[in-house]
Amino acid sequence: MCHRWPPLAKLLSAIAMILAATCVPVAHPLIGIVTCGIFFAHTLARIPLAYVARRLLFFWPPLFLMAISLPLSQAGQKGWLLFVTIVVRGTLSFSTALWLVNVMPFDQLLATLRRLRIPDVLLAILSLMYRFLFVLWDELDRMRTARAARLFRKPSLWATWRSAAHLVGRLLIRALDRADRIHGAMLARGWDGRSRWIEQPREDRP
Repeated sequence: MCHRWPPLAKLLSAIAMILAATCVPVAHPLIGIVTCGIFFAHTLARIPLAYVARRLLFFWPPLFLMAISLPLSQAGQKGWLLFVTIVVRGTLSFSTALWLVNVMPFDQLLATLRRLRIPDVLLAILSLMYRFLFVLWDELDRMRTARAARLFRKPSLWATWRSAAHLVGRLLIRALDRADRIHGAMLARGWDGRSRWIEQPREDRP
């Protein structure tokens, strides 16, 4: 049902849900209504609960690490209240973003943002980030495969973390090098800072 909504309605609905999740106090009963509304939207879009749970499992660790710093730095109940506030609001906002990316194709999102007069530089950043995120993921997968092929025994936990840190560092260097080559190729082809794409027609989901 949500997939047939106009693109502007999808975007404004997601913005409204995020604003409600971040503006309503966590201790207020309205936060329960906001939570039910967000997950009701997931039900309308027929997004599997297992899909949402897997994404949240990847999102929660960095969110918890960021939120736990407040109780450690601020003694008392106020620090723990801030911790709960960050976790709840972050979870609801992330769930809303999951809903949006499932009901709205990325090219449709960019076209809608352009109609809302979003600056071209921001649209170009979003477009290039989405396009080359998969390239970086493939590069990381090749590096992990090469590392695994050179190991003849299962590494310890400390060795795994240390190797992962080195892997991220090498990936950053390769990403910067590739970004420089891509920028040069784009300038050679007349890049003027404005992203252009064709919004492909897509069949609505049943």
